[in-house]
Amino acid sequence: MHTILIVDDDSTARYGMRRALEGQYRVLEAEGVPAAREVMAREDPKVLLLDIEMPEENGLDFLRELKAQTDSPAVVMITAYGSEKVAVEAMKSGAYDYLPKPFEVDELRLVVERVFEHLSLAEENSRLKRQLVSEGQFGAMIGSSKLMRELFDLADRVAKAEVTVLIHGESGTGKDLLAAEIHRRSNRGKGPFVALNCAALPEHLIESELFGYEKGAFTGATAMKRGKFEMANGGVLFLDEVGDMSLATQAKLLRVLETRRVERLGGTTSQEVDVRIVSATNKDLPAAIARQEFREDLYYRLRVVLLRAPALREHREDLPLLVQEFCRMLGEKHGRPALSVSKEALERLQQADWKGNVRQLKNTLESAVVMSRNDALSASDFPVELLGTGTRNDGPADGALFLAITDFREARRQFEIEFIKAKLREHGGNVTRTAAAIGLHRQSLQEKLRELGINSPRE
Repeated sequence: MHTILIVDDDSTARYGMRRALEGQYRVLEAEGVPAAREVMAREDPKVLLLDIEMPEENGLDFLRELKAQTDSPAVVMITAYGSEKVAVEAMKSGAYDYLPKPFEVDELRLVVERVFEHLSLAEENSRLKRQLVSEGQFGAMIGSSKLMRELFDLADRVAKAEVTVLIHGESGTGKDLLAAEIHRRSNRGKGPFVALNCAALPEHLIESELFGYEKGAFTGATAMKRGKFEMANGGVLFLDEVGDMSLATQAKLLRVLETRRVERLGGTTSQEVDVRIVSATNKDLPAAIARQEFREDLYYRLRVVLLRAPALREHREDLPLLVQEFCRMLGEKHGRPALSVSKEALERLQQADWKGNVRQLKNTLESAVVMSRNDALSASDFPVELLGTGTRNDGPADGALFLAITDFREARRQFEIEFIKAKLREHGGNVTRTAAAIGLHRQSLQEKLRELGINSPRE
């Protein structure tokens, strides 16, 4: 039998609600918020009928306290007649519904019935998510190995907690996908998910992207712009490659995390923001702290929970599953739904280094899907330098290779891969010299390398 807790200082009101519900539910009573806390310390009510106006503590404040906890009960607020504004505030704070006094008995029963139907659906949804995790799927990420299932299980448990999360892993391991799914499964899942790649922007632009700016704050600021913190209000801000932030920006980020207030560049007033931070890095931040390149106090603010996204070489047993899924997805994308990979090719793919991890695997398979004339991809459809032996199928050579691709964006991507690889080899794998030679900023080239799954020869 489901348990309901009625919290109201009016004994007559409690008696009426109890009589209306006790035949179908187990009903507990508390004459105020302090008494409710005592009851909840020893009982586990699934639904609270909570009055707003009580002498000792306000019901609305107690609602916010409950919703800051994990696995909090569903709350129906009992409001006085004409208190619609307060009721709206209660809904914004996490109440499931509200009932204005006086209400009919049938109305009370119907609201409570709807609450338990909602809880039942939520529990079924949670069960299905746990089942997917146990079977090796976490949103867009897949992997049935012990290492990946442990990561998915931990991320699933962390999602509901209002804590900052730091994801550590090499480039291409799916840190952004992990962050997005944590957001989707969190209590903020209906709020915005805003991402900022700290390595993709020059240092002087990161602050304006994070905090926004007022009109006239600097040359070119012709209009006010909201920053990522403001855009993520009520949701999650994902700071990708947070280890690439300058010390000055780190100090400002720390101040925002401590005060929960943000001030636009060129502004004179600050505003409160309600944002959960999930960050990611491929750097060894403790080592960066030792070199005085990263603030220790910020590090511990960001890593309340640390998740480690493993490199593909650490869970090679997942590669056949990944290959199968990518072939299905890429085959549909390029109009070739019946694609497969030969046993020999799969064995050699499993032996490759995959320094670019899952992103490199996906890009490699997409190249093979586009270029191969056969429905079954063989070892010759993959780069010689990747598999160690074999040659690609016969096909157009040199510049004509890109002319054989019908999709402009894919041809451009293939050209970028080959062009950047060639220029990196010319400059001994030095990213800085390569960027200067081809007319890009170093940060822009680094982002392009990550996007295309390219590792420099020096790496």
